[in-house]
Amino acid sequence: MRQNHQLSTLSFAAAAACLCVGLGFTSVKASDPAAKKKSNVPTSVATFGGGCFWCVEAVFERMKGVSEVVSGYEGGHVENPTYEQVCTKRTGHIEVCQIHYDPTVISYEELLKVFFKTHDPTSRDAQGADHGPQYRSAIFYHDDVQMEAAEAYIKKLNESKTFGPRRIVTVVKKTEVFYPAEDYHQDYFAKNPNDAYCQAVARPKVEKVEEEFADKLKSEDSQ
Repeated sequence: MRQNHQLSTLSFAAAAACLCVGLGFTSVKASDPAAKKKSNVPTSVATFGGGCFWCVEAVFERMKGVSEVVSGYEGGHVENPTYEQVCTKRTGHIEVCQIHYDPTVISYEELLKVFFKTHDPTSRDAQGADHGPQYRSAIFYHDDVQMEAAEAYIKKLNESKTFGPRRIVTVVKKTEVFYPAEDYHQDYFAKNPNDAYCQAVARPKVEKVEEEFADKLKSEDSQ
């Protein structure tokens, strides 16, 4: 499981993260403009949970129109949770990514398409070898338009039997408080492409996106 691999190989980083915890994390409200990169480009935010946030982040960072992807935790009842606390499966949090994007370049519906193509939305509380409620498939919508789009897309996938007889179990909930994950989780795949977990789990998802959404990808220079 990923958590065992990470806790054994990133002890130094984890220690650094603990120091950060001591200083306190800052939660980010869904509508907080500070959560967005300052730019003249119009920015919207989507929040998805599709298993390990290293994988979700690696996928969406490659998409045209996406300016920033932040890994974090949402949906729980503990304030300022640490990764170690979330791994106990008792905080109620889900590993998610906040995706900041330009809706004039890539639409929310296009993000949904990528999301459902790169994880198994029919698996409850598990993605591959990663098991636990923190790996739940989830969409935290930021407004009614996103809610309606997500529900309509799920209905379409179920009616078309895209996943065969299996029904989609993705949770669709209104976003409330998002807690950014520790610094060592951010841009993890980009910084650690040869990590064993990244090679075994994240890399195949990235390759799938590169194959199926080639026309939606950023140029290598802009990644």
